[in-house]
Amino acid sequence: MIRTIAVNQNYQLIHDLQVSELVQGNYLWYWIDFGQPTQSEMELLSEPLHFHPLAIEDCINTLQRPKLDYYEDYTFFVTQALNQVTITKEEINFFISEHFVITFHHQPSIEIQEVWNKFSLSKKVKKWNPYQVLYHTLDSMVDNYFPLVYHFEDTLNEIDENSKGRSMESLLEILFDTRHDLLSLRQTITPMRDLLYRIINSQRLTGIQIKTEYFSDIHDHLLKLTEMIEANRELATDIRDSYISLNSHQTNHVMKVLTVITTLFMPLTFIAGIYGMNFEHMPELTWKYGYFFTLFLMFLVVVGMTYWFKKKGWFK
Repeated sequence: MIRTIAVNQNYQLIHDLQVSELVQGNYLWYWIDFGQPTQSEMELLSEPLHFHPLAIEDCINTLQRPKLDYYEDYTFFVTQALNQVTITKEEINFFISEHFVITFHHQPSIEIQEVWNKFSLSKKVKKWNPYQVLYHTLDSMVDNYFPLVYHFEDTLNEIDENSKGRSMESLLEILFDTRHDLLSLRQTITPMRDLLYRIINSQRLTGIQIKTEYFSDIHDHLLKLTEMIEANRELATDIRDSYISLNSHQTNHVMKVLTVITTLFMPLTFIAGIYGMNFEHMPELTWKYGYFFTLFLMFLVVVGMTYWFKKKGWFK
Protein backbone atom coordinates (compact mmCIF):
# COMPACT_ATOMS: atom_id res chain seq x y z
CA MET A 1 0.00 0.00 0.00
CA ILE A 2 1.22 3.47 -0.88
CA ARG A 3 0.03 6.65 0.79
CA THR A 4 1.21 10.15 0.08
CA ILE A 5 1.08 13.59 1.63
CA ALA A 6 2.53 16.80 0.21
CA VAL A 7 3.11 20.36 1.44
CA ASN A 8 2.29 22.99 -1.17
CA GLN A 9 3.63 26.53 -1.46
CA ASN A 10 1.01 27.78 0.99
CA TYR A 11 1.98 25.20 3.61
CA GLN A 12 -1.20 23.25 3.10
CA LEU A 13 -1.31 19.44 3.26
CA ILE A 14 -2.49 17.56 0.19
CA HIS A 15 -3.21 13.86 0.57
CA ASP A 16 -3.36 10.86 -1.74
CA LEU A 17 -1.62 12.17 -4.84
CA GLN A 18 -0.09 9.86 -7.39
CA VAL A 19 3.66 9.32 -7.16
CA SER A 20 4.19 10.72 -10.65
CA GLU A 21 2.25 13.87 -9.69
CA LEU A 22 4.49 14.42 -6.69
CA VAL A 23 7.70 13.97 -8.67
CA GLN A 24 6.60 16.36 -11.40
CA GLY A 25 4.66 18.79 -9.20
CA ASN A 26 5.80 22.02 -7.59
CA TYR A 27 5.64 21.20 -3.88
CA LEU A 28 7.80 22.34 -0.99
CA TRP A 29 8.27 18.71 -0.01
CA TYR A 30 6.34 15.47 0.13
CA TRP A 31 6.20 12.17 1.99
CA ILE A 32 5.54 8.83 0.30
CA ASP A 33 5.05 5.81 2.56
CA PHE A 34 5.51 2.35 1.04
CA GLY A 35 3.82 0.09 3.61
CA GLN A 36 3.84 -3.62 2.77
CA PRO A 37 4.19 -2.74 -0.93
CA THR A 38 3.29 -5.06 -3.79
CA GLN A 39 5.72 -5.90 -6.58
CA SER A 40 4.22 -3.29 -8.88
CA GLU A 41 4.45 -0.66 -6.13
CA MET A 42 8.11 -1.50 -5.48
CA GLU A 43 8.85 -0.83 -9.15
CA LEU A 44 7.97 2.83 -8.55
CA LEU A 45 11.26 3.17 -6.67
CA SER A 46 13.13 2.90 -9.96
CA GLU A 47 10.55 4.67 -12.13
CA PRO A 48 9.54 7.48 -11.64
CA LEU A 49 11.53 8.00 -8.39
CA HIS A 50 14.84 6.98 -10.02
CA PHE A 51 16.57 5.69 -6.88
CA HIS A 52 19.87 3.84 -7.16
CA PRO A 53 19.56 0.07 -7.81
CA LEU A 54 21.71 -0.74 -4.78
CA ALA A 55 19.41 1.24 -2.48
CA ILE A 56 16.36 -0.45 -4.01
CA GLU A 57 18.02 -3.84 -3.49
CA ASP A 58 18.60 -3.00 0.17
CA CYS A 59 14.90 -2.18 0.49
CA ILE A 60 13.72 -5.41 -1.08
CA ASN A 61 16.22 -7.63 0.77
CA THR A 62 15.15 -7.26 4.38
CA LEU A 63 17.15 -7.19 7.61
CA GLN A 64 20.09 -5.15 6.39
CA ARG A 65 22.38 -3.74 9.06
CA PRO A 66 21.44 -0.16 10.08
CA LYS A 67 23.45 2.20 7.89
CA LEU A 68 23.38 5.33 5.78
CA ASP A 69 24.52 5.72 2.19
CA TYR A 70 25.08 9.02 0.38
CA TYR A 71 23.84 9.39 -3.17
CA GLU A 72 23.95 12.34 -5.55
CA ASP A 73 20.80 14.18 -4.44
CA TYR A 74 19.49 12.15 -1.49
CA THR A 75 20.58 10.03 1.47
CA PHE A 76 19.48 6.46 2.09
CA PHE A 77 18.99 5.20 5.66
CA VAL A 78 18.40 1.66 6.92
CA THR A 79 16.96 1.54 10.44
CA GLN A 80 15.52 -1.23 12.61
CA ALA A 81 12.50 -1.19 14.87
CA LEU A 82 11.58 -3.98 17.28
CA ASN A 83 8.26 -5.80 17.36
CA GLN A 84 6.93 -5.42 20.91
CA VAL A 85 5.30 -8.87 20.87
CA THR A 86 7.71 -11.15 19.02
CA ILE A 87 10.88 -9.11 19.76
CA THR A 88 11.94 -9.45 16.14
CA LYS A 89 13.67 -6.86 13.98
CA GLU A 90 11.55 -4.88 11.53
CA GLU A 91 13.42 -2.86 8.94
CA ILE A 92 12.36 0.66 8.00
CA ASN A 93 14.16 2.41 5.15
CA PHE A 94 14.31 6.14 4.38
CA PHE A 95 15.15 8.09 1.24
CA ILE A 96 15.63 11.71 2.30
CA SER A 97 16.45 14.97 0.59
CA GLU A 98 15.39 18.59 1.14
CA HIS A 99 12.29 17.99 -0.99
CA PHE A 100 11.06 14.54 -0.03
CA VAL A 101 11.09 11.69 2.43
CA ILE A 102 10.27 8.18 1.25
CA THR A 103 9.65 5.50 3.89
CA PHE A 104 9.68 1.82 2.97
CA HIS A 105 8.79 -1.10 5.25
CA HIS A 106 7.55 -4.66 4.70
CA GLN A 107 5.65 -4.90 8.00
CA PRO A 108 3.09 -2.54 9.55
CA SER A 109 5.00 0.06 11.53
CA ILE A 110 3.50 1.65 14.62
CA GLU A 111 6.31 4.23 14.57
CA ILE A 112 5.54 5.35 11.01
CA GLN A 113 1.81 5.40 11.78
CA GLU A 114 2.37 7.49 14.88
CA VAL A 115 4.47 10.09 13.03
CA TRP A 116 2.09 10.07 10.05
CA ASN A 117 -0.85 10.86 12.34
CA LYS A 118 1.14 13.53 14.17
CA PHE A 119 2.13 15.23 10.90
CA SER A 120 -1.33 14.94 9.31
CA LEU A 121 -2.98 16.59 12.32
CA SER A 122 -0.27 19.18 12.92
CA LYS A 123 -1.26 22.82 12.88
CA LYS A 124 2.36 23.93 12.53
CA VAL A 125 3.20 22.52 9.12
CA LYS A 126 5.95 25.13 8.65
CA LYS A 127 8.01 23.47 11.37
CA TRP A 128 7.98 20.14 9.58
CA ASN A 129 10.44 18.95 6.94
CA PRO A 130 11.79 15.56 5.78
CA TYR A 131 14.42 15.50 8.53
CA GLN A 132 11.71 16.15 11.14
CA VAL A 133 9.96 13.01 9.90
CA LEU A 134 13.21 11.07 10.28
CA TYR A 135 13.79 12.48 13.77
CA HIS A 136 10.30 11.72 15.08
CA THR A 137 10.37 8.20 13.63
CA LEU A 138 13.79 7.41 15.12
CA ASP A 139 12.72 8.89 18.44
CA SER A 140 9.61 6.71 18.47
CA MET A 141 11.68 3.61 17.60
CA VAL A 142 14.12 4.23 20.43
CA ASP A 143 11.33 4.98 22.89
CA ASN A 144 9.81 1.62 22.04
CA TYR A 145 13.10 -0.11 22.88
CA PHE A 146 12.83 0.90 26.55
CA PRO A 147 9.75 -1.18 27.53
CA LEU A 148 11.46 -4.32 26.23
CA VAL A 149 14.63 -3.63 28.20
CA TYR A 150 12.62 -2.85 31.35
CA HIS A 151 10.63 -6.06 30.85
CA PHE A 152 13.79 -8.18 30.76
CA GLU A 153 15.18 -6.30 33.74
CA ASP A 154 12.03 -7.15 35.73
CA THR A 155 12.26 -10.77 34.57
CA LEU A 156 15.83 -11.04 35.83
CA ASN A 157 14.82 -9.54 39.18
CA GLU A 158 12.02 -12.12 39.49
CA ILE A 159 14.47 -14.91 38.67
CA ASP A 160 16.95 -13.58 41.20
CA GLU A 161 14.34 -13.37 43.95
CA ASN A 162 12.38 -16.44 42.76
CA SER A 163 9.25 -14.99 44.33
CA LYS A 164 7.03 -17.51 42.51
CA GLY A 165 8.86 -20.52 43.89
CA ARG A 166 9.82 -22.03 40.54
CA SER A 167 12.15 -25.00 40.26
CA MET A 168 15.80 -24.46 39.40
CA GLU A 169 15.36 -26.09 35.98
CA SER A 170 12.48 -23.75 35.16
CA LEU A 171 14.45 -20.70 36.30
CA LEU A 172 17.47 -21.66 34.23
CA GLU A 173 15.27 -22.15 31.16
CA ILE A 174 13.74 -18.67 31.58
CA LEU A 175 17.20 -17.24 32.27
CA PHE A 176 18.71 -18.64 29.06
CA ASP A 177 15.71 -17.39 27.04
CA THR A 178 16.16 -13.93 28.57
CA ARG A 179 19.88 -13.91 27.76
CA HIS A 180 19.06 -14.84 24.16
CA ASP A 181 16.50 -12.01 23.90
CA LEU A 182 18.98 -9.55 25.40
CA LEU A 183 21.50 -10.61 22.76
CA SER A 184 18.91 -9.91 20.04
CA LEU A 185 18.28 -6.49 21.55
CA ARG A 186 21.98 -5.73 21.62
CA GLN A 187 22.34 -6.76 17.97
CA THR A 188 19.70 -4.17 17.10
CA ILE A 189 20.51 -1.32 19.47
CA THR A 190 24.30 -1.28 19.03
CA PRO A 191 24.18 -0.78 15.22
CA MET A 192 21.46 1.85 15.69
CA ARG A 193 23.71 3.65 18.18
CA ASP A 194 26.53 3.62 15.63
CA LEU A 195 24.16 4.89 12.94
CA LEU A 196 23.09 7.84 15.10
CA TYR A 197 26.74 8.63 15.80
CA ARG A 198 27.39 8.80 12.06
CA ILE A 199 24.31 10.95 11.54
CA ILE A 200 25.20 13.59 14.13
CA ASN A 201 28.82 13.73 12.98
CA SER A 202 28.10 13.84 9.25
CA GLN A 203 29.04 17.07 7.46
CA ARG A 204 26.88 16.23 4.45
CA LEU A 205 23.52 16.14 6.22
CA THR A 206 22.96 19.88 6.46
CA GLY A 207 19.31 19.45 7.39
CA ILE A 208 20.34 17.47 10.44
CA GLN A 209 23.24 19.73 11.40
CA ILE A 210 20.75 22.51 12.13
CA LYS A 211 19.01 20.32 14.73
CA THR A 212 21.93 18.17 15.89
CA GLU A 213 20.89 18.38 19.54
CA TYR A 214 17.68 16.46 18.83
CA PHE A 215 19.50 13.58 17.18
CA SER A 216 22.14 13.72 19.93
CA ASP A 217 19.35 13.16 22.44
CA ILE A 218 18.36 9.98 20.60
CA HIS A 219 22.00 8.91 20.59
CA ASP A 220 22.17 9.47 24.36
CA HIS A 221 19.11 7.25 24.80
CA LEU A 222 20.77 4.53 22.75
CA LEU A 223 23.91 4.80 24.88
CA LYS A 224 21.76 4.38 27.98
CA LEU A 225 20.02 1.37 26.44
CA THR A 226 23.36 -0.20 25.55
CA GLU A 227 24.59 0.20 29.12
CA MET A 228 21.34 -1.25 30.49
CA ILE A 229 21.57 -4.27 28.21
CA GLU A 230 25.18 -4.92 29.16
CA ALA A 231 24.32 -4.57 32.85
CA ASN A 232 21.40 -6.99 32.46
CA ARG A 233 23.55 -9.49 30.58
CA GLU A 234 26.12 -9.34 33.37
CA LEU A 235 23.34 -9.81 35.93
CA ALA A 236 22.02 -12.78 33.95
CA THR A 237 25.53 -14.27 33.87
CA ASP A 238 25.92 -13.77 37.64
CA ILE A 239 22.54 -15.39 38.31
CA ARG A 240 23.40 -18.29 36.02
CA ASP A 241 26.76 -18.83 37.72
CA SER A 242 25.10 -18.60 41.14
CA TYR A 243 22.50 -21.20 40.24
CA ILE A 244 25.10 -23.49 38.72
CA SER A 245 27.27 -23.11 41.85
CA LEU A 246 24.25 -23.78 44.07
CA ASN A 247 23.37 -26.83 42.02
CA SER A 248 26.96 -28.09 42.28
CA HIS A 249 26.92 -27.45 46.04
CA GLN A 250 23.70 -29.43 46.43
CA THR A 251 25.10 -32.26 44.31
CA ASN A 252 28.27 -32.30 46.39
CA HIS A 253 26.19 -32.38 49.57
CA VAL A 254 24.19 -35.36 48.31
CA MET A 255 27.38 -37.14 47.27
CA LYS A 256 28.87 -36.39 50.67
CA VAL A 257 25.87 -37.96 52.47
CA LEU A 258 25.99 -41.02 50.23
CA THR A 259 29.75 -41.34 50.77
CA VAL A 260 29.32 -41.23 54.57
CA ILE A 261 26.58 -43.87 54.44
CA THR A 262 28.64 -46.07 52.15
CA THR A 263 31.71 -45.68 54.40
CA LEU A 264 29.69 -46.60 57.49
CA PHE A 265 28.41 -49.76 55.87
CA MET A 266 31.79 -50.88 54.53
CA PRO A 267 33.07 -52.44 57.84
CA LEU A 268 29.61 -53.85 58.54
CA THR A 269 29.62 -55.52 55.14
CA PHE A 270 33.13 -56.80 55.82
CA ILE A 271 32.10 -58.38 59.16
CA ALA A 272 28.91 -59.83 57.68
CA GLY A 273 30.92 -61.20 54.77
CA ILE A 274 33.39 -62.97 57.03
CA TYR A 275 30.73 -64.62 59.17
CA GLY A 276 28.66 -65.44 56.15
CA MET A 277 31.35 -67.79 54.84
CA ASN A 278 30.41 -71.45 55.03
CA PHE A 279 33.63 -72.89 56.49
CA GLU A 280 33.29 -75.81 58.86
CA HIS A 281 35.91 -74.80 61.43
CA MET A 282 34.87 -71.29 62.57
CA PRO A 283 34.90 -71.15 66.40
CA GLU A 284 32.64 -68.11 66.61
CA LEU A 285 29.83 -69.93 64.81
CA THR A 286 29.39 -72.34 67.73
CA TRP A 287 29.73 -69.67 70.45
CA LYS A 288 26.50 -69.13 72.37
CA TYR A 289 26.76 -65.31 72.36
CA GLY A 290 28.50 -64.96 68.99
CA TYR A 291 25.48 -63.50 67.22
CA PHE A 292 24.87 -60.81 69.88
CA PHE A 293 28.59 -60.02 70.12
CA THR A 294 28.77 -59.50 66.36
CA LEU A 295 25.78 -57.14 66.41
CA PHE A 296 27.32 -55.24 69.33
CA LEU A 297 30.62 -55.02 67.45
CA MET A 298 28.84 -53.63 64.39
CA PHE A 299 27.04 -51.09 66.58
CA LEU A 300 30.33 -49.97 68.15
CA VAL A 301 31.91 -49.61 64.71
CA VAL A 302 29.05 -47.40 63.49
CA VAL A 303 29.07 -45.24 66.63
CA GLY A 304 32.84 -44.91 66.59
CA MET A 305 33.01 -43.98 62.91
CA THR A 306 30.12 -41.51 63.28
CA TYR A 307 31.88 -39.80 66.17
CA TRP A 308 35.12 -39.66 64.21
CA PHE A 309 33.38 -38.21 61.09
CA LYS A 310 31.62 -35.60 63.22
CA LYS A 311 34.91 -34.65 64.87
CA LYS A 312 36.44 -34.21 61.40
CA GLY A 313 33.59 -31.92 60.38
CA TRP A 314 31.95 -34.14 57.78
CA PHE A 315 28.44 -33.32 58.99
CA LYS A 316 28.75 -29.53 58.70
